Amino acid sequence: MPEILTPEAVDFITDLNRTFAPRRDELIAARAAKRGRKLDFLPETAHIRDAQWQVAAAPPALRDRRVEITGPTERKMAINALNSGAKVWLADLEDANTPHWHNVISGQENLYDAVRGTIVHTSPEGKHYALRSDVRPATIVMRPRGWHLDERHVDVDGRPAVGALVDFGLYFFHNVRELLARGSGPYFYLPKMESHLEARLWNDVFTHAQAALDIPHGTIRATVLIETVPAAFEMEEILYELRDHASGLNAGRWDYLFSLIKTFRDAGEEFVLPDRNTVTMTAPFMRAYTELLVRTCHKRGAFAMGGMAAFIPNRRDPEVTAAALEKVRADKSREANDGFDGSWVAHPDLVPVCQQVFDDVLGKRPNQLDKLRPEVRVTADQLLDVKSTPGEATFAGVQSAVDVGVRYIQSWLSGNGAAAIHNLMEDAATAEISRSQLWQWVHNGTVLSDGQVVTADLVRQVLADVKGSLSGDHLDDACALFEQVALDDDFVDFLTLPAYDKID
Repeated sequence: MPEILTPEAVDFITDLNRTFAPRRDELIAARAAKRGRKLDFLPETAHIRDAQWQVAAAPPALRDRRVEITGPTERKMAINALNSGAKVWLADLEDANTPHWHNVISGQENLYDAVRGTIVHTSPEGKHYALRSDVRPATIVMRPRGWHLDERHVDVDGRPAVGALVDFGLYFFHNVRELLARGSGPYFYLPKMESHLEARLWNDVFTHAQAALDIPHGTIRATVLIETVPAAFEMEEILYELRDHASGLNAGRWDYLFSLIKTFRDAGEEFVLPDRNTVTMTAPFMRAYTELLVRTCHKRGAFAMGGMAAFIPNRRDPEVTAAALEKVRADKSREANDGFDGSWVAHPDLVPVCQQVFDDVLGKRPNQLDKLRPEVRVTADQLLDVKSTPGEATFAGVQSAVDVGVRYIQSWLSGNGAAAIHNLMEDAATAEISRSQLWQWVHNGTVLSDGQVVTADLVRQVLADVKGSLSGDHLDDACALFEQVALDDDFVDFLTLPAYDKID
């Protein structure tokens, strides 16, 4: 295995933290200060939205992104992703990764070998995994942790390092020259941002890191996940701040719904959502968000990336698989016809489905940046029109939220941040929307379709039933943590913050 924490690498991430951690702290504090304010497009940045500008042209390795496969940097899953036929592998050190120190370092080791094409793995059963010679390996786009998370195993001047700077810094330091030599580059997905000022910080980190290693300015490319409601009002500004390094924006689902509940936690029934599984991307406020994203990206020469197809095909249940694949196909068809340049899948068996849908729309073109969508006009009221969402809150929805939330947290505490639950590949976003929806229903006294009122006692009753049906390590901790983040009066911003205190 390569040595990751070399003195030179540690010096590099120490420098990044000394230079940028204070600004990170200020921006995290600013999030809380803005909570409760009315959201709208910023008048002070109207000149940016009105001006003529474009992001930097995409490098060859990122011009065709019609299928991207996501997953953690665990060794076998990394090889399967690289071999999947997808154009891009989102190598996830964030929501699909429990930040055990072992996972943090082994993930960097696996990325080091993946970049060099030397990654191999032999399972305990003796099965050998290696990169295929007949398939072009997916281009690696690494997702570091969000700004809010620290890394307590790296001490900088007596305080924990910023997790995002550790993830980014180690990957960039060890791999940038090898990536460039192989015709690729240091490409990143940036999660959980809430403002263009947070994008400006990332841009300054990129500029600083490139100068420190004598890498040409603009070599880095970043795609931003628009997975918070405040960021949806600042898409153009976020691209503008990153314009020398920007590659595109991504539209997600669970994190966006989680952010909606978190942002409007005290806003009353107008922002109460029905069962999470009934809130699709065709809900009016979600439709406004995705259409604005496509229009914004293509106006500025950036790629618009669609959301996750999390279904895991089950070869032992062909009927369930066939029905699910039809839903995946319909969802990807909507994205492709709306103008998205590509989309995400969580399993290699979904790559051909997504590929075919985008092939039918793109043909031989690598993308559809020319589809400008000038007819799209989205207002602030449309982005916030939650009350028009069809569906209802049900007791089955309460049961599902508790069941999936507990199962995921149990998996996370065990070291697996990408959990297969009920034929779906789930990450931390699923647990976040599950627990936040229950918090919202309890605090608004939501009445279920069967007439029951959602109370803390009802949730605890369901939690006891779920706990009785499960077994395994960390179950007690998972149930206790879920109860805390779903029912405490104080809404914790991210469940991974208290969860981090329970792992090594």
